[in-house]
Amino acid sequence: MTDSPAQPQPTVRPDDKRYPALSRGFNQRWIADPEYVRVVRSAEEVRAALAAAVKERPADPGRTRITVRSGGHCYEDFVCGDDVRVILDIGQMCAVAYDPGMRAYCVEAGATNWHVYSHLYPLSGTALPGGSCYSVGLGGHIPGGGYGLLSRQYGLTVDYLYAVEVAVVRADRSVELVLATRDDTDRDLRELLWAHTGGGGGNFGVVTRFWFRDLPEPPAQVLLTGLAWDWKDFTKDEFATLVTAFGEYFRDHQDPGTAAGRLFAILKLTHVSNGQIGLLAQVDVDDGTGPAAMREFLAAVDDRIAPRSRAMEGAMGEHPAVVHMDIPRVMPWLTATQALNGSGQNRCGKYKSAYLREPFAPEQIDAMWAYLGKERYKDYKNDQAIIQVDSYGGAVNRPPRDTAARQRDSILKLQYQVYWTEHDVHEPEHMAWIRDTYKATFAATGGVPTVGGPSDGCYINYPDTDLNLPEWNGSDQSWSTLYYKDAYPRLQKVKKRWDPLNVFRNRQSIEPPPG
Repeated sequence: MTDSPAQPQPTVRPDDKRYPALSRGFNQRWIADPEYVRVVRSAEEVRAALAAAVKERPADPGRTRITVRSGGHCYEDFVCGDDVRVILDIGQMCAVAYDPGMRAYCVEAGATNWHVYSHLYPLSGTALPGGSCYSVGLGGHIPGGGYGLLSRQYGLTVDYLYAVEVAVVRADRSVELVLATRDDTDRDLRELLWAHTGGGGGNFGVVTRFWFRDLPEPPAQVLLTGLAWDWKDFTKDEFATLVTAFGEYFRDHQDPGTAAGRLFAILKLTHVSNGQIGLLAQVDVDDGTGPAAMREFLAAVDDRIAPRSRAMEGAMGEHPAVVHMDIPRVMPWLTATQALNGSGQNRCGKYKSAYLREPFAPEQIDAMWAYLGKERYKDYKNDQAIIQVDSYGGAVNRPPRDTAARQRDSILKLQYQVYWTEHDVHEPEHMAWIRDTYKATFAATGGVPTVGGPSDGCYINYPDTDLNLPEWNGSDQSWSTLYYKDAYPRLQKVKKRWDPLNVFRNRQSIEPPPG
């Protein structure tokens, strides 16, 4: 009988073969060089690791930040940056179970979207209305107000958040595990819970566990389609008709009590070098009305333009090609969710976002047509440069309670994306394309989607530090207003109360209030 192997060492330093993988995330633009990565496996290990880290003296005064890695999907350098000293990796914390004492389902913060779908649904028949990217970690997804293909039917993930456990650093540098519930008698604890319903991840402490109550039951079956049109078949008028029809459909179908109000769709406006424009759509078919709603939607969008739709040929942004789906197919919800799973290849990326309360204005459509390669950037070749337009609203716009996720009357949500491989000599061109395209789309409001009016700001889970810079944000609204609207002063008070030393900070973290 041989001795059992020793438990793996949870502290990963630069001479460890695991170090290169654990000091980076999904976006290969950002690779950190921390003193160490601490792999933690329980809430108590998080508390102890954080307590040790805050009391250590940095070896390099230029690297002082302590960050948290869940799924590793932060788009900016908030987790993996040049100034990071310690990374706490909570990816091993992925348990999913019912907690009878809390009368809620408990999910550890290191769990990914797919892990939760594939474990919670078989266990309970319920699901979080979260994102389609399988490897996104809940530690960031939930506090930022995560959403997905079920959100028009059931709302945001944070609409079901009942409690959160957070490791917080006190003013004397001691670390405590704090449990905050929605109905706590302590107002400060209720505010800490509220701050995690849209206030962004990594702002107040290290989240270890979430509890959810009254989770929705996803449909047994959905109707899913993925189709595309060839760019070469579009005139400017046809492009305008397609984009307008998409926006008008979701403006006019906002009742989640109807199949049309539950239907979720994603329009993939790629750069012309991709060759195709794509469309994904999914609707609940349990009550029998879904197929008619899908036909109505496709008639409103596809039948209004001359280009003929056909199967998707290749990946578009974060989603792989959904092949053989140009004719809608009925399948179990979990199977359909798996069919859309994807997080892209190992590559670098830049992202921008916007909420729209109205369909695109004519001048915005003109700008998108131009910058997608029809008039400008004609010689730019990148089939993974894309403006992704998600349907939005429905149940999202009928929140059951007050949350820090403030954009609650939008009909569309935009994600500008561009990808390239590490060491690509054309990186400046990729960055220029996305910056110029976004700025042109929102030229009427200083190059950003300002709060109020036809647009309503930006999504914190798609962070964009260009919003800090007057070169790219020519509006009179700060990045904090664009993300948080009127919630920001309240979030600042929570920050002061629970992170008085500003341990958890980055280029767009919640700032302590003045004074």
